[in-house]
Amino acid sequence: MDSSDEEGEEYLFKVVIIGDSAVGKSNLLSRYARNEFNLHSKATIGVEFQTQSMEIEGKEVKAQIWDTAGQERFRAVTSAYYRGAVGALIVYDISRRTTFDSVTRWLQELDTHSETTVARMLIGNKSDLDNIRDVSVEEGVKLAEEQGLFFMETSALDATNVQKAFEIVIREIYSNVSRKVLNSDSYKAELTVNRVSLVDNGGDSKKNTSCCSR
Repeated sequence: MDSSDEEGEEYLFKVVIIGDSAVGKSNLLSRYARNEFNLHSKATIGVEFQTQSMEIEGKEVKAQIWDTAGQERFRAVTSAYYRGAVGALIVYDISRRTTFDSVTRWLQELDTHSETTVARMLIGNKSDLDNIRDVSVEEGVKLAEEQGLFFMETSALDATNVQKAFEIVIREIYSNVSRKVLNSDSYKAELTVNRVSLVDNGGDSKKNTSCCSR
């Protein structure tokens, strides 16, 4: 594989989805990865992940997106789940305030186990349940601003903002990694990336991060 020129460069990023049970994590993943939604999906058992590819600046970027596999029912997801993660979606259900109240705990757990900079997005899922909303958009925006998170409301049921949310996180990871590569020879060698031309996508993605922030 000596012919790996710049176009052939490839990145593989691990992204985790965390949050309380039944907030729609598995359906967000299946909607993004396979454009599927299962109204009667059961709790995930065992490790599940999907790999999705997208192109950024002419480079193939693959995101390996992990679902918590039902471990959230035991209040603590294993540290192995977080290992190597460079992106995270923290999900709550807009119709259940208890799931929103848990976000801070999930963020603390993420901070405890993450070893590097993690691109983080707060997701208020089930926006299709606006008629029984229990958490306002403004509350989501406020928490995201306080914690330095991207924010978006999504609906895995009708696909609103699902692809956009994942792509913003993946682009932010690429931006974070690109900055590190530019500043670190060892990191560059570790990723086997020889040349990175950085046009800061992070700035652009932050501008359209949210349906409603600022």
